[in-house]
Amino acid sequence: MKITSAKVIVTCPGRNFVTLKIETDEGVYGIGDATLNGREVAVVSYLEDHVIPCLIGQDPQRIEDIWQFLYRGAYWRRGPVTMRAIAAVDVALWDIKAKLAGMPLYQLLGGKSRDKVMVYGHANGSDIAETVDAVGKYIDMGYLAVRAQSGVPGVKDAYGVGRGVLHYEPADADLPSQTGWDTRKALNHVPKLFETLRDTYGFDVHLLHDGHHRYTPQEAANLGKMLEPCQLFWLEDVTPAENQEAFKLIRQHTVTPLAVGEIFNTIWDAKDLIQNQLIDYIRATIVGAGGLTHLRRIADLASLYQIRTGCHGATDLSPVTMGTALHFDTWVPNFGIQEYMRHTEETDAVFPHDYRFESGHLICGEKPGHGVDIDEELAAKYPYSRAYLPYTRLSDGTVWNW
Repeated sequence: MKITSAKVIVTCPGRNFVTLKIETDEGVYGIGDATLNGREVAVVSYLEDHVIPCLIGQDPQRIEDIWQFLYRGAYWRRGPVTMRAIAAVDVALWDIKAKLAGMPLYQLLGGKSRDKVMVYGHANGSDIAETVDAVGKYIDMGYLAVRAQSGVPGVKDAYGVGRGVLHYEPADADLPSQTGWDTRKALNHVPKLFETLRDTYGFDVHLLHDGHHRYTPQEAANLGKMLEPCQLFWLEDVTPAENQEAFKLIRQHTVTPLAVGEIFNTIWDAKDLIQNQLIDYIRATIVGAGGLTHLRRIADLASLYQIRTGCHGATDLSPVTMGTALHFDTWVPNFGIQEYMRHTEETDAVFPHDYRFESGHLICGEKPGHGVDIDEELAAKYPYSRAYLPYTRLSDGTVWNW
C-alpha cells in the first residue's frame, strides 16, 4: 500500500481551517487538521513545500516511522508550525489505518475506558451579571462544567468576552486589534465573579477559569488562594509556562487545581511540570502536539503522576481534531475533561461528523476512522480570509501577554 497523493484544503466557514487529505493506491483516504490560528498559511507552505513531497510513495501504515522521519529528519525540531504539520499527517494516517481495519479509531488505541466524555463550555459576559446569566444557560443545556469569564471594570476588551456566545472566535481582524489588561483590577474582580456564581448555583456544577498567561507566579498564587473557597475545577494558564519552574511558587501557596498546555508542542514543554507534579491537568492537544502518536506519550507520562488530561477544544481547531480528540478521550485512562467550544453551522456542514452532545458529554461515533470528513465542494465556497488574534497592552503602553 502506498500514498499516491496529498493536498491541503484551506477553508473559512466563519474562521480559517487548514486540512490535509492523504490518498492511497487502494482508494482509502484520511484527513488531518493543521490549523494554526492567525498563522494558517505558514503551515500550508510547510506541508506543501516540505512535507507532502516526502510522503508520496510511502506506506501509510507505518505511522510511527513516518512520525519519526518528520520530527527527527527535519533537524530543526519542534515549534508550532512543524508540529501542526506533523499532527495533520499523523491524524490522517491513523484515520486511514482505522478505516482499513474497519474500526472506530478508539478501538485501535485499546478500546473504551469510558462510554462518554465530560465537556465544558464557555460562558462570558461584559460584567458579572451577564456571566452569571450565561453560566445558567449552559447549565440549562445540560452542561456539568462551565468556564466563566467576565469583563473587568476599567479594562478594554477583557479576555474571553467575545463577539459571539457559543461560536466565539477571537481572531477578528485583518491586522491585530489591541486589547487592554490590568492585573490589579482583575485580582479585585475575578474572586467576586466566582463568589457570585457559587451563591447562585451552588457547588454541584464544575466551574473553570482561564488566566490566559496574564499573571506573574506570585500574582497567580494570590489568585489561586483567593479562589480556594469557590472550589474551582481548575485555574488554567495562570502564568506563562516557558519557565516550568515558575509553577513551584504557585503550588506552594494554593491548592486550587492548575491546568496548562494548550500552546505546548512536545512532551519537553510539559516534562518538568509533570514530573514535579506542579499541575493537575495537561491541556496539550492533538493538533498542537504532533498528533495522536505524540499526545499518547504525554498522557502516559502524566498518568504516572496522577495528572489527568484536559485537551484544548476551542474553535481554533477544526471538527477533525475534535472528533479525533474524542476517540483519544474515550480511550485514555487518565482522562479529566474535554473543552468543547461549538463550531458554527457552516463549519459543521463543511466537516460532517458523527460525534454528538448528550447531557453534558460528547460521545464519539462508531464509523471506521475518526468519524470526520470534509465536503471539498462546500469548503471551496469559503475562501481563506486573513485574520489575526488580538494583542494586549497595559495602561502604560507595555505589550503584555494576550
